[in-house]
Amino acid sequence: MSLDGARERRVRTGGIELCVAELGDPAQPTVVLVHGYPDSKEVWSEVASRLAERFHVVLYDVRGHGRSTAPRPLRGGFTLEKLTDDFLAVVDAVSPDRPVHLVGHDWGSVQSWEFVTVARTEGRIASFTSMSGPSLDHFGHWIKQRVRRPTPRRVGQLLGQGAKSWYVYLLHTPALPELAWRGPLGRRWPEILRRVERVPPGDYPTPSLPTDAAHGAWLYRDNVRARLSRPRQDAYAHVPVQLITPLGDAFLSERLYDGLERWAPELVRRTLAAKHWIPRTRPDQVAAWITEFVHTNEDGVPVRDTVATGEYAERFGGRLVLVTGAGSGIGRATAFAFAEAGARVVAVDRDAEGAARTAEMSRLIGSPDAWAETVDVSDEHAMEKLAEKIHGEYGVVDVLVNNAGIGLSGSFFDTTPEDWRKILDANLWGVIHGCRLFGGRMAERGQGGHIVNTASAAAYQPSKSLPAYSTSKAAVLMLSECLRAELAGQGIGVSAICPGFVNTNITSTAHFAGVDALEEKRRQKKAARLYGLRNYPPEKVADAILRAVVRNQAVVPVTPEARGARLLARFSPRALRAVARMDPPL
Repeated sequence: MSLDGARERRVRTGGIELCVAELGDPAQPTVVLVHGYPDSKEVWSEVASRLAERFHVVLYDVRGHGRSTAPRPLRGGFTLEKLTDDFLAVVDAVSPDRPVHLVGHDWGSVQSWEFVTVARTEGRIASFTSMSGPSLDHFGHWIKQRVRRPTPRRVGQLLGQGAKSWYVYLLHTPALPELAWRGPLGRRWPEILRRVERVPPGDYPTPSLPTDAAHGAWLYRDNVRARLSRPRQDAYAHVPVQLITPLGDAFLSERLYDGLERWAPELVRRTLAAKHWIPRTRPDQVAAWITEFVHTNEDGVPVRDTVATGEYAERFGGRLVLVTGAGSGIGRATAFAFAEAGARVVAVDRDAEGAARTAEMSRLIGSPDAWAETVDVSDEHAMEKLAEKIHGEYGVVDVLVNNAGIGLSGSFFDTTPEDWRKILDANLWGVIHGCRLFGGRMAERGQGGHIVNTASAAAYQPSKSLPAYSTSKAAVLMLSECLRAELAGQGIGVSAICPGFVNTNITSTAHFAGVDALEEKRRQKKAARLYGLRNYPPEKVADAILRAVVRNQAVVPVTPEARGARLLARFSPRALRAVARMDPPL
């Protein structure tokens, strides 16, 4: 996407002209996007096009960048005070009677922190979303606190951030940055972004990059040393702040934002498994979080009343999560765990009533939106229709949990071909359909994601009474490992979850091959009673699933017996084979 359809105007301020672009309906709330270094406003094109469907979106080239003119002389022309003058000139031109919602990335966020903490902007800003750019004042206090009261941890944080800030030192050297950017670095920068940051090609970066980067070096020279050495004492945000932190940022440590609540009392934190340039690599999620935050503050509802605050809320708030087999057991517990973290949940089950109940409870627990969908995951055509509906109505799934499955017990020779077809259709083909239809779209989008496949400890623990079930789960485990290798380069994680004996209703619905209906009923009751005595709750499995996504774990044995069997499979397979010969207590 590009900004070709944007309406442009020139805004004069302090002897320079700023190039301002507008999209969307001017009658809607105004969102102002401020770019960083060494970018121009085009870094926001993907996000801006998404926001323009609901808002009046304004972007401008910071002085000396893009099609805005540069101050003369450059030295002293990029101070935070002058950048604040520019911002006020822009908002007075595009939204004179209504406060704007401010969004900044990198140096756009650094200067925006100035905008939201100085008195002369009060009443002109409604909210601020910050990405990958701290306040220099807050940063200065952060450094001083660690220097004055050093501990091993604090010294480590200082050294860690110092190493990440290597480029800041270079940008303070005379002439060298300008020569590099106007020479080989400027030519190779687009390739560097594609290789290191996985930034997709498009209208960014623009041909003005070498000049933008050369001019932008004065952002650092005019501000960094002065503010870090003498940080303001009154740098308190007078608007609600949303902080989006990319966990893989090569330039900024997560620890840099420790204690930010002191400076921003109305603070919401988000984290994203991504690198620095998230406006280009994660535009869907960035736009979704901005949209939610703007609507929250437009409606006048306190931020803490609308944003989930659970353990994983920073990571999953607003994400779209689809869980199959969500009508009961592990699937329902997983849907609830994601809902508590503020995710949007699609509860899928062949039991329509169970799926509807899960969706209803998810909304009550904390999900901003939750939907119920009825489908048999083994039905390829039904799954294709479901995928088409979800992608059209709800968007591309961020986290897919292929959990639906059935149980089957009985010896190999008692298991009929029809039994084999049923269990492989549900336990294996259901996972294949989910990965292909939802994971495939996830890969096409190119903005990362995660796939969770529920396998079982039976995937690596043989048993003479579970040949079909174990085979289906072993196939899920290997499929997950293969898919993990294939999708690693696209920022998509794949985890195989391997529970053991978990207290769910799978035992009461499992089929026992080779016995009559009366005996099958007796064995179902006996199995359910044994699992009930074990009483390992599905909520613990759900917590392991969320943790696996956050940590991008490959194979996760959950229960103690599952972990024990995993160790035996790796280090003492003979002992595991001996266990496999035992008769189950049924």
